[in-house]
Amino acid sequence: MNTSGYEQHTVLIIDDVPDNISVLHRFLRQAGFRILVAYDGMDGIETAEYAVPDLILLDVMMPDLNGFEVCQRLKQQEKTKDIPIIFMTALTDTENKVKGFSSGAVDYVTKPFQQEEVLARLTTHLNLRQTQRQLQQRNQELDAYAHMVSHDLKNPLSAVITLTDSLLDTLSVDKPLIEKNLKELQFVRQAGQQAVNIIDALLLLAGVSRHQTLTMTTLDMQQLLKTVVEQRLALLVKRYQAIIEYPEYCPEASGYAPWVEEILVNYVSNGLKYGGSPPHLRLGASPEPDGMIRYWVRDNGQGLSEEAQQQLFQPFSRLEEHLQQVDGHGLGLSIVRQITERLGGTVGVNSTVGAGSEFYFTLPAPPSQ
Repeated sequence: MNTSGYEQHTVLIIDDVPDNISVLHRFLRQAGFRILVAYDGMDGIETAEYAVPDLILLDVMMPDLNGFEVCQRLKQQEKTKDIPIIFMTALTDTENKVKGFSSGAVDYVTKPFQQEEVLARLTTHLNLRQTQRQLQQRNQELDAYAHMVSHDLKNPLSAVITLTDSLLDTLSVDKPLIEKNLKELQFVRQAGQQAVNIIDALLLLAGVSRHQTLTMTTLDMQQLLKTVVEQRLALLVKRYQAIIEYPEYCPEASGYAPWVEEILVNYVSNGLKYGGSPPHLRLGASPEPDGMIRYWVRDNGQGLSEEAQQQLFQPFSRLEEHLQQVDGHGLGLSIVRQITERLGGTVGVNSTVGAGSEFYFTLPAPPSQ
């Protein structure tokens, strides 16, 4: 009677030696596994794509396609790339073991087989695979939940902001506001906007974690700078009566446009908030010797100490804490760092107390350059 609990797991055996298959088939069936069999590499690939087993036992030495080639092909297919593969081999030298792991295998067993060893290795990797699937499912559920909650939160917050703006406009015209009322209403609006900013930042952070692969394109950085300053931050620029200097020439970069735009929004908005009175920002870029492009935003603010600079890009370290101002959520620069590193670049700051700051990030130059 089968009491092992493996009846839900399917194992595909790919081997051209019938005796090997017979031995494995017998004791794995007794252990409760569902068994599929393929006698050559191409048959194994087709069976794996059709049946999508939970684990594959793959012989190394086979005619036509050897085990390394079969493994590489399976790892290139979307349907089969996540299936754990264990090599079966009489080869015990280090070079072949390394080659097996490099092709995508998770483990190996040596011939002649020891049943306890085979079962132990299968059990370990099936448990790992099951845990991985559970984590993927939970991540998907959390992602869906985060977007649902964000949507539910942003609707009432947007209403608060809109109604506050309308109230401010109406009262300013029909009935003069006393200073206390005006400050209270402005505080309500500011709190609502801050909450919306936090939600947007959390969604962006979730997106950075969720994207496994990115399509990198050549970015017109000069145009991105103008979009950020003249469209997304136009009201903030007007509010602070800021002076913005664009670079005469801004090299193109290789990156993901929505994320790079968020980096620029964060850097420029920080420069506007924490620059001088009025803020004077200089935007620029320069090629680096290692094939990267360095982009920077220089402000005329009060500058940062060495200790503050070391903490800035850590999660929940807020720029305003180091400048004795309150207006932020402590996620911005941490997200900037994560985005930039995902794009293959780095971030940093150069600053001297009393002499302003330069916030910079690097991106790869396009292949053509």
